[in-house]
Amino acid sequence: MNDAAQPVGPDVAELSRTLANAIGQVLVGKNDAVRLALIALFSEGHLLIEDVPGTGKTTLARTLAASTGADFRRIQFTPDLLPTDIIGVNIFDAKTTTFAFRRGPVFAEVVLADEINRATPRTQSALLEAMQEGQVSVDGDTYPLPQPFIVLATQNPVEMDGTFRLPEAQLDRFLLCLSLGYPDEAEEAAMLERYEKGGPAWEKLEPVTHPRAIRNAQAMVRRVPVGENIRTYIRRIAQATRQHEHVRLGVSPRGTLALQVAAQASAAMDAREYVLPDDVKALAPAVLGHRLLIETGAALRGLSGVQVVSELVSQVEVPLERTAALNTPTPSKPAGTQEAP
Repeated sequence: MNDAAQPVGPDVAELSRTLANAIGQVLVGKNDAVRLALIALFSEGHLLIEDVPGTGKTTLARTLAASTGADFRRIQFTPDLLPTDIIGVNIFDAKTTTFAFRRGPVFAEVVLADEINRATPRTQSALLEAMQEGQVSVDGDTYPLPQPFIVLATQNPVEMDGTFRLPEAQLDRFLLCLSLGYPDEAEEAAMLERYEKGGPAWEKLEPVTHPRAIRNAQAMVRRVPVGENIRTYIRRIAQATRQHEHVRLGVSPRGTLALQVAAQASAAMDAREYVLPDDVKALAPAVLGHRLLIETGAALRGLSGVQVVSELVSQVEVPLERTAALNTPTPSKPAGTQEAP
């Protein structure tokens, strides 16, 4: 079916519930992680998943793509991977004596950058333009990427052999960073029971929506109003990270914008037409934590960016917003009138 002829999708709240239910058929007991992944999708952002092998990182990416009906590509990052292996390359056609652009796997709506920290910084940087501007440039020509476009990158934070630390510029382009973690006993029991005879797999998952509905939801998220008190609260949290004694590099302006749009997505997913301070509080560690560069001594003692942001969120006071009623002057009484007894 032609994408332009497809019907407009449901609102963001209904769409998020539908997608969460579909993903939950395959991924057991990861409701919080699924919600964050959907927030990244509806915010037109990208997602970094840090966790040990076997916790469901790849399953989350594949299931998200399958449930949305999006075009999916997986890029396995290795030390010998080249930038052209990601974005594509111009190939000389002997028949026409011209160069033709052969598109790389980044030309997909959902891209899984698996073990992204195993590639060299030069190769990692090939994703910068794609993630920020939704396009790639090759030999002076610019090629737009399909929309919606989301990169889900995974990395193992424990194993360091043969890995390269993601540069700050790369980390700053990820809207959210999350960890799936181990399941609790009840979740693991449910997983074992569900998969006793094979269980549902992402390959068998039917799409419950389509990319056009995702684009409509992204547009609706941007229309959720953000009050002045919320914007002030976000600014104060960002400023606090830049002044923290153990932080060498605080939150960038891109980080404050990311927190605002993520809060808008959270409100839309809860069927609210306004953003609450609780939206900011809940999302700040996942949105801002990976963007901080912690002072070396504090980092060696185990202090993380997520811990710093969680501490600051509990300390920064939420400013109160003056209502229109408080700003409206009291009308004067006509001359000669008296107050009722």
